[in-house]
Amino acid sequence: MFFLSILITYAQPKSNEVQSESTLSKDVTVTGKILDKETNEPLEYATISFLNKQKNKIVAGGITDIKGTFNIPVPRGVYDISIEYISFKTQTIQNKRITSNVNLGTFFLEVDLESLDEVEIVAERTTVEIKLDKKIYNVGKDLTVSGGNVSDVLDNVPSVSVDGEGNVALRGNDNVRILINGKPSGLVGLNSTDALQQLPAESIEKVEVITSPSARYEAEGTAGILNIILRRSKLQGLNGSVTANVGHPEAAGVSGNINYRTGDINFFSTTSYRYNERLGHWYNDVKYNDINTPDLDEKRDWTDISKGITTNTGLEWYINGSASLTTAVVYSNRNSDDRSINNLVQLDKNTNTTSRSLRLNPELGTNETIQYTVNFTKNFEKSDHKLSFDFQYEDTNDDENSIINFDGIDTEMVATFEDETQILLQTDYVLPIGEKSQFEVGYRGDYNNNTTDFRVDTLNINTNEFDINRNLTNIFNFKQHLTAAYVQFGSKINKFSYLLGLRLENTKTTIDQPTTGDFEKKNLTGLFPSVNLNYEISDDESITLGYNRRLRRPRGFMLNPFPSRSSITNVFQGNPALDPTYTDRFELGYLNKFNKFTLSSALYYAHSTNVMTFVSRKTGETVIINGEEFPVIERGPINLATDNRYGFEFNLNYSPSRKWRVNTDFNVFKLERNGNFNGIDLDADNLTWSARLTNKLTLPYKIDWQTSMNYRGPSEDAQNDRKGRLTTNLAFSKDLFKEKASLAFNIRDVFNSNIFKNHITAETFTADQEIQFRGGRIFNLSFTYRFNQQKKRERNGRGFDNGSGVDM
Repeated sequence: MFFLSILITYAQPKSNEVQSESTLSKDVTVTGKILDKETNEPLEYATISFLNKQKNKIVAGGITDIKGTFNIPVPRGVYDISIEYISFKTQTIQNKRITSNVNLGTFFLEVDLESLDEVEIVAERTTVEIKLDKKIYNVGKDLTVSGGNVSDVLDNVPSVSVDGEGNVALRGNDNVRILINGKPSGLVGLNSTDALQQLPAESIEKVEVITSPSARYEAEGTAGILNIILRRSKLQGLNGSVTANVGHPEAAGVSGNINYRTGDINFFSTTSYRYNERLGHWYNDVKYNDINTPDLDEKRDWTDISKGITTNTGLEWYINGSASLTTAVVYSNRNSDDRSINNLVQLDKNTNTTSRSLRLNPELGTNETIQYTVNFTKNFEKSDHKLSFDFQYEDTNDDENSIINFDGIDTEMVATFEDETQILLQTDYVLPIGEKSQFEVGYRGDYNNNTTDFRVDTLNINTNEFDINRNLTNIFNFKQHLTAAYVQFGSKINKFSYLLGLRLENTKTTIDQPTTGDFEKKNLTGLFPSVNLNYEISDDESITLGYNRRLRRPRGFMLNPFPSRSSITNVFQGNPALDPTYTDRFELGYLNKFNKFTLSSALYYAHSTNVMTFVSRKTGETVIINGEEFPVIERGPINLATDNRYGFEFNLNYSPSRKWRVNTDFNVFKLERNGNFNGIDLDADNLTWSARLTNKLTLPYKIDWQTSMNYRGPSEDAQNDRKGRLTTNLAFSKDLFKEKASLAFNIRDVFNSNIFKNHITAETFTADQEIQFRGGRIFNLSFTYRFNQQKKRERNGRGFDNGSGVDM
């Protein structure tokens, strides 16, 4: 941050001047004007650069003012002059000799439809770009997430859902691989839900929803991949934005997104500090089939306080016109104070209360992540001919400490110390062949080491001191080393395009429990083919077909045999014997734009083997509560079954005018599961659906009003009967100071209806659960100020990727 302060202090441009090679040599002035060819309106913040070809570097440059004019001091010489404006075609004047003051005249720039995915200004509305293997959602001015976090943004992306605890699912499948800028990141960390709730929404430029990943991407994620692209400007000079927000329940934060580019150096930083309180409620009503066992109601209320700083700061060096080197540091430091109160009520079979108990479980936590990344990219003379190298080192520490109080007496001390290091090596080479074909090859090495030190001390009632509990205390070492290589080839023949790929992955895992002496190694190698086909019926209509093979590796918490301690009667415990799940996925997509409508739809099918799922069962152990003996119920993962998923989704977008836009997203899927556990039939046949409706309207005085409704349909499997739920969000926004600032107010879960309800049927008990992770309505007020940025003007009929774009 000290370096950033120096840049801001000493790098402020005078007037619209950005930089030049030497102040003393600025003895001539170049002027001119830049207009939009379609509207004849001036283009403010257009960039003019002067490239000295002998030195192969930009020696002067500037930006236009509000009238579209520029006035730039330039050393005498011969230059290639570049005139650029985001989402417009660049104009270039080559070998221009400048020896005296000169007016270059007026330049008329026209929109470049094929480069709109590189928008670096603040988009007024979200747009989607349809690619052969993914959809790219350029995040616009979504009022309902202003002042929010990445989880809020993802929950508004079609096909994606985020539950109250922050768990992300794609088309109802929670095995989603989340990447930051195309790679695993410390911004996601050990606990992705907490990390995504720390990262501000304003830091996101776009989200890539990859439901049919090509061989270029790692095979992890049976549902697909979500790639979050963070904002980074390439405009000359200093530009960025600052957002401050306050909310209820108590929340406050400030975030800044700053870029400074001078010549061949680009400095960028996205930094945020957030304080947030989350209220929660968990209710579990258990009825045991054994007539001699009392029933048990367990209610847990909690307040989670989280505060911390997150920053992604780096430097991009354009070594020459064809090569660049980027280094960045990600640092995140978060503290948490989770206060949990458990009320346990014992009931007889006539629902009469027989006794009550109170269990307090306050937990203090610290999470620190630091990540170093280096990227080298070499672009060759031919377009799209590229070689890149990536190195990434990451270290994360996540520590938690709690003292459990039962009926006024401290009974347990629980501490968890988790440390994870990860090294990533990756290289990719892209070679164009002819005009319409491309060959790609790459390598990836991903080396992950994780250690969890779990300690439980219990009160000795005889000595009134705490003794270490050897039955629960343990050390869990987990290593996963992944080596992968891939090749793929793509081409276009008239209106037909294809992309074929094959990926080889070798995974070596080691589980070491020195406390118990358990040790296990696994070495698995697999081939993962991918096929993506596209046929353009017309400029506005196309069909896609995709196939890929994916896998789901068990995560560390799923393998960790340490039981949770948030409840003494309901525990979660991992399974070290878990194996990966393998999935073959097929998808048929259709896109059509007609009048003011855009329809994007897909039929999909997935067949999975060795499926990991969570089951509840009695452990055989019991606990004594107020003199009564209760069985301990354990919930954990097992390799259960074979799954078949069938689904259909469509997104329909309607824009009757510039002031009114309606977006819908509908997804219906069926799950067929075949399997049994310990002789118990756990087959399932479940049909469920979800729907989303977003309506945005510009009111008088240019006040934007947005509402969004999100319904998750009921779902059912062998043990769970989950009820449907509806969530409604409401927001208003007003631009200020000639669109340089915005004030937004939003309410999430307006009707306090985002409550998870589930009925569990097991062999020896039934349970009714009710969970509300976010504790009801959330109010937020945010203020954003932008400097040297401009909101993207709306253009009806403009799209992406040769007419395949969708305005959201």
